[in-house]
Amino acid sequence: MTGHIYIIGMGPGYKEMMTYEAYQAMAMSDVIVGYTVYIDLVKEHFPDKEFFTTPMRQEIERCKACYDYAKEGKKVAFICSGDAGVYGMAAPMYELLPEYETQNITSDDITVIPGVTAAISGAAQLGAPINHDFCVISLSDLLTPWETIERRLRAAIQGDFAIAIYNPSSKKRHDYLKKACQIMLDAGADKNRACGFVENIGRDGTKTVVCTLDELKDAQVNMFTTVFVGNSKSEIIQGKLVTKRGYEI
Repeated sequence: MTGHIYIIGMGPGYKEMMTYEAYQAMAMSDVIVGYTVYIDLVKEHFPDKEFFTTPMRQEIERCKACYDYAKEGKKVAFICSGDAGVYGMAAPMYELLPEYETQNITSDDITVIPGVTAAISGAAQLGAPINHDFCVISLSDLLTPWETIERRLRAAIQGDFAIAIYNPSSKKRHDYLKKACQIMLDAGADKNRACGFVENIGRDGTKTVVCTLDELKDAQVNMFTTVFVGNSKSEIIQGKLVTKRGYEI
């Protein structure tokens, strides 16, 4: 008998910031699968579980392991940070599903459980930076051509969206945020546009910074940072980044 796969958004990592549904799905599963860093965040809560981890860039192997466990009849919790449907593993799991149809695994055997993505949890730390129309753009060019990322950044500024930027830096992409800021300035954003960023959201060492777009260009960030660029009406109010909803105050 086929088991069941729960694709779970676990939020930033703290138990208090997981949804009840996400925690319960992990509790009822036989095995928990995930990136090594994420498994380390939940291991202490489920000491009796079987765990399967793979390092970065072995995401598809992780997905296939979930299907293999399900074929054995096990309940599988496949955890992702934030939300599984936002730069998470929900899409590749469904892309792989046709390979397993002949092994009696169907979409009925998969449940996606939402979580709190960094655009939401980071926004709460900074104030209200995405309180109007906004978009999310990742600066990682591992799976997306840089030319496409550039085009999306320009379009976001031209559309006057507030922007949440994921993956602003890494060892190999240390200057990508600086490049992104320059693209947004060239696209018409004012150098004094209100911005901010949050490091280690919902984990030890959470740090928030508000600044202008010009200052953001030279900010030191890392792969655990989420960056927010306000729209043309955003302001910094008593240390909080606020994108106005539009009410008459």
